[in-house]
Amino acid sequence: MKIAVVGTGYVGLVTGVSLSEIGHIVTCIDIDEAKVEKMRTGFSPIYEPGLSELMAKNIAENRLFFTTEHQEGFKDADVIYIAVGTPENADGSANLRFVEQVAKDIAMNISQDTVVVTKSTVPVGTNDKIKQIIHENLANKVKVDIVSNPEFLKEGSAIHDSFNGDRIVIGSDSDEAADILIEINKPFGVPVYKTDIKSAEMIKYASNAFLATKISFINEISNICELLDANVEDVALGMGLDQRIGSQFLKAGIGYGGSCFPKDTKALIQIAGNVDYDFELLKGVVNVNKKQQGLLLKKLNDRFTSLQGKRIAVLGLAFKPNTDDMREAASILVTDELIKQGAEVIAYDPIAMDNAKTILNSKVQYASSVKQAIEESDAVLIVTEWDEIKNIDLNLFKTMKYPLVIDGRNCFALDFMKEQGIEYHSVGRPSIVEKNEIVYV
Repeated sequence: MKIAVVGTGYVGLVTGVSLSEIGHIVTCIDIDEAKVEKMRTGFSPIYEPGLSELMAKNIAENRLFFTTEHQEGFKDADVIYIAVGTPENADGSANLRFVEQVAKDIAMNISQDTVVVTKSTVPVGTNDKIKQIIHENLANKVKVDIVSNPEFLKEGSAIHDSFNGDRIVIGSDSDEAADILIEINKPFGVPVYKTDIKSAEMIKYASNAFLATKISFINEISNICELLDANVEDVALGMGLDQRIGSQFLKAGIGYGGSCFPKDTKALIQIAGNVDYDFELLKGVVNVNKKQQGLLLKKLNDRFTSLQGKRIAVLGLAFKPNTDDMREAASILVTDELIKQGAEVIAYDPIAMDNAKTILNSKVQYASSVKQAIEESDAVLIVTEWDEIKNIDLNLFKTMKYPLVIDGRNCFALDFMKEQGIEYHSVGRPSIVEKNEIVYV
C-alpha cells in the first residue's frame, strides 16, 4: 500500500521506517530541507537502536522516500499518517497547531479518496476536529475517513516494540477505514483492538498516566523504605510476583522524564479539568515525580555542609538509556542546581552530550569518558543507567578524592559496594557507610 507520513520526529520516523520494512511504499514528509536531505542518505536525526540500519535498507530497496513537498508526498497515497508534535502549552494542555496545519495541508493537496490516520498523541475529540478542518478546506471532491491509531513505542526499544507490541489500537467510526488499517498492520503480527475514535484517543493518555502512576507509587514506597531501613528492590519484587500488579515499572529511581509521561500526565489533568473533573490522583503523581527528581541533590546536601567549589561528576544525561532524548531529563534539574550551589560539574553520557550542550547550563563541563569524569571528583551522581555506567570498573571510584557515589538508578549491589569500600547511597535501600566515618566537608 502507498503511505505518506507527515512529521519525521521520533514517532513519525519510526512509524514510516517500520511500515516500509513490512512492505509498504512510504514517503515521509518534513518541512526541514536539511533534515530531509540527510534522511535521504540513510542518516537518522534521532538515536534509536536499529533505526538507521532499517532506513538504509528500505531506501536501497525503493520502499522509503523523503520529501519536503506535501503534494509530492500525498500523490497516489492511500493512507496519510499525521505524526507531528503536540507540544505542551503553559497550562499543560496539548498545543495542536501543527496537527491543525497538517489537516489543512491534506485538504488542499489530496486528489483521491484517502484515510487519514492520527498517530500523534492528541486530546479526546481532536480527530473530530481534524475531520472538520479537512472537510472545510478540501480543494477536490474526495472522500476522507479518519482513524485514531495511537503509538505505544518506548524510546530505546522502538524498533523492537513495532514488531513485538502488546496491541495495535485502531479507533474509527468507519468500518471500511478501520479494516484498511488492520490490513496495513497485519504483517506486524501484533493483536489489534478495534474501538471508536474517542476511546482510542483516551487509551493512549490513560495508559501513559497509569504507568507514570506506578513509577511515582514505587518511588514513594522507596522513600518510606529508606526511613524504615527496608529494601525497595525486595519490596518491588514481592509486589510484582502478584499477577494483578506485575513487575514492570516498579523500579525505584529519580522519576520519569522524556517526551511522553510528563506531557501526557499534565495533558490528561487538563482534559479532565475541561469537563470539570478534578483528577486528584494524577496531580499527586506529577507532584511526586517533581520531588523525586531532586532526590540526589537532597542526599548530596545531607552529605556536605556546602557544595561550593566541590567537583561533582554526573554520569548519564539522557532521560533514560539507549536514547539521546533530553526532554524532561532529571539531569537538567540536577546540573542546574549544582551550578547554583557553586559546584564544578563534570558530566558524561555516551550518546546524549551533543543534545545536552544545547540544553544544560553553560557552566557544565563535559568529559570524554567515565574515567575522566570520575577522577579527582568529590562525589559521583548516577542519573542514567546506561550499560557502560552499570558495568564500569569500580576501582575507578577509588581515583576520586574520596569514593562517594550517590546512585539515582540503583545500578550496583549493596554487598558488592560494601566489599569495595565505597560509600554508596542509592534509592530506597540502606546506605553503605562506615559508622566511624567523619562527614566529608
